[in-house]
Amino acid sequence: MKKSLFGLIILFIFLTTYTPKFNFILESNFHIQNIEIENNSIVETDEIKKRLSFLYKENLFFLDHKEIERNLKKETFIESFSIKKIYPNTLKIIIVEKIPIAILHYKKGKFYISNKGKLINFIEIKIYKDLPTVFGNGESFYSLYQDLQSIRFPLEKIISFYFFESGRWDLVMQDDKVIKLPVKDYLSSLRNFMLSITNSNFNKYKIFDYRIKDQLILN
Repeated sequence: MKKSLFGLIILFIFLTTYTPKFNFILESNFHIQNIEIENNSIVETDEIKKRLSFLYKENLFFLDHKEIERNLKKETFIESFSIKKIYPNTLKIIIVEKIPIAILHYKKGKFYISNKGKLINFIEIKIYKDLPTVFGNGESFYSLYQDLQSIRFPLEKIISFYFFESGRWDLVMQDDKVIKLPVKDYLSSLRNFMLSITNSNFNKYKIFDYRIKDQLILN
């Protein structure tokens, strides 16, 4: 009985004097004082830091990743990001930016279209000033773009894409040639054009009209 009582007293003393490690983490100086941004070339570092300013003084152990994501998604050029904690007080954000493949004009709006088909708010960027322009439906364009890639069409030679309400496209090339595609089965038309331009007899023609099935009208 005495031994049991003695054990209870020791346990009571232990519980009232022990400070869990959890409290040590809360009270230690692991609060964010520095935010470092890496791998961004388009989105300004200061703009990203401004969006993440709420993190200053937060504890590195208890970051709200969803809140960070919510704020970074406001920058439409950001594809994804990763976080690296540098103890005791630095947070590093590694940015992956979207890659534009075209400039979309849709209704009264102007956007970049990324290589994954996502829209990016348009700003003047020197390295992207020569991207092809798209007039019309961005979603339909991305499907067309993937098809062009699949047949290794010379995408770098296209300067404009025009979408029509009927569901078809015109492609304008650097040498002013225009490819008028049909609504359906346009891949065979594109393959035919790729063969045609290797033949010097077709050099004088500017319009390659494939709108009528199984026909090519030259002009």
